[in-house]
Amino acid sequence: MNVRILLVVGSFILSVATGLILGRGGAGTAAAGGRDDTLVVGLSLDTLKEARWQADRDLFVSRVRALGGEVIVLSANSDDTVQISDVEKLITNKVDVLVIVPHDGTAMAKAVSMAHQAGIPVIAYDRLIKDSDLDMYVSFDNLRVGELQAQFVVDQLKGKGKIVRIYGSKTDNNAAQFKQGQDNVLKPFIDRGDIQVVHEDWADDWKPENAKRIMNAAITAKGTAFDAVLASNDGTAGGAIQALTEEGLAGQKLVTGQDAELVACQRIVAGTQAMSIYKPLKRLAGSAAELAVKMGRRQVVVATQTTHNGRIAVPSLLNEVVTVTRANIADTVVKDGFHPYDEVYRGVPVANRPPRTPAQP
Repeated sequence: MNVRILLVVGSFILSVATGLILGRGGAGTAAAGGRDDTLVVGLSLDTLKEARWQADRDLFVSRVRALGGEVIVLSANSDDTVQISDVEKLITNKVDVLVIVPHDGTAMAKAVSMAHQAGIPVIAYDRLIKDSDLDMYVSFDNLRVGELQAQFVVDQLKGKGKIVRIYGSKTDNNAAQFKQGQDNVLKPFIDRGDIQVVHEDWADDWKPENAKRIMNAAITAKGTAFDAVLASNDGTAGGAIQALTEEGLAGQKLVTGQDAELVACQRIVAGTQAMSIYKPLKRLAGSAAELAVKMGRRQVVVATQTTHNGRIAVPSLLNEVVTVTRANIADTVVKDGFHPYDEVYRGVPVANRPPRTPAQP
């Protein structure tokens, strides 16, 4: 039975090792162990290598527990074959609803079909699953992410300059959306010749080492006569900054990012990264957990947005994002408790830090 909801709202997330059920009591029990009538969410994660996904996991786990549910968590380590196998395991364990962060948004269409054959609804979390009869998609406004990144570059360069562009993984639909958002802003400047892209490439699997190779290639081919690096997330920004550091250029070239990872926030206050995009994960993970529980209980969920995945208009919840710079980092990621004040400003002399307010952990 394919559970098709009106229009959407929310999604999932979490993870631990392989095949643990995290329940309201906090203890993990073997996935193959006994089941009572407690609602069980199956979570298939692409990876847990990045700090961002660990944060999503923790927030989602907490909310699902509060709602009285359990979660079977499997992480595929960025391997499509493993992720399909993980989905098969979750289906075998008769989860009530399946939440997937796909490594490859096209490859996971098979997972949606398998789940539907077993009568299990599917939510795509953060990354869209393409060419499938997907039930829901919960993410951030990814076009807006790209637009904010590019607009920051345009504003800082006053509309003129040379840039290097480092995109994300070709297998991730989000990477294409970030690029599209960037293009929306950059196109008129590029068409007029005011902004020149001197080098561009895709960083496979979002790996920082691949971004570093792209940055090294840009410097080898074009030299250092560029003004900014439009990197699509904090991991690729970190790889680019490593290459710039080796050339003695860290802090001299504007570098963008996304996800507001702790290490990126530390680079921002240190001056080697210019900005990031803060995604309020607590809001996303909370609404995702609530939606997953509702869908698992076959309750009606209503939403007002859709995203076309190549086959259908998928009911969607797209959350807003915020540009983070040195000027507002204390009033955004720190104030929200996303990262602790002392961790963000580690290495910054106390005299150079903004005042700590009572609301800041």
